[in-house]
Amino acid sequence: MRSLLYLATFFIVTPITLLTSVFALKVVSAKPPLDPLADIEQTATQVQAPRYGSRVYAAIPDPVGKVAGAATVGDARVEIIRQYLEKYDSPLVPYAEQAVKAAEENELDFRLLVAIAQQESNLCKKIPENSYNCWGWGIHARGTLRFSNYTEAIETVSQGLKENYLNKGYTTPEEIMRKYTPSSPGTWAAGVTQFLSEME
Repeated sequence: MRSLLYLATFFIVTPITLLTSVFALKVVSAKPPLDPLADIEQTATQVQAPRYGSRVYAAIPDPVGKVAGAATVGDARVEIIRQYLEKYDSPLVPYAEQAVKAAEENELDFRLLVAIAQQESNLCKKIPENSYNCWGWGIHARGTLRFSNYTEAIETVSQGLKENYLNKGYTTPEEIMRKYTPSSPGTWAAGVTQFLSEME
């Protein structure tokens, strides 16, 4: 009698459980897909701010999800340099794009000209009068090299770094220092390295 009761319970409960499971699967699979914009917003909140102190700008996303433009690497580099120069109130602010372009044309790190200018002249605040020479370029006991403007200075120094340093195997601040300012006990390279890292 007990066996019959168990058998009857099995044949009643099992179909009900199976039907309930199939119904639940259909309900779950019929649920509308998640909003893709919600996924994007959730992902965006997980992205951390960049390590460097520069502000990064982005447009508010279109609710439809259209792409109206694209940022380029060049844009970011110019903005990093411009903000760095602005932070120190440098007269080189209007020349940020030119500095990046000159560095690119001469295969230099885009931050190098600015880092050397920071080390040599506090970003052009302490230079020989009317010299436009923020890099200590050609300044020695025999005299001071003068430029007619910052544009000429940026072009000359970037080309000089390419021809007299990069092309001859001087690629790190320590290696450049040995030729650029051999009397430095290491502080020149340490300063340039620090300023480069501030523009990462």
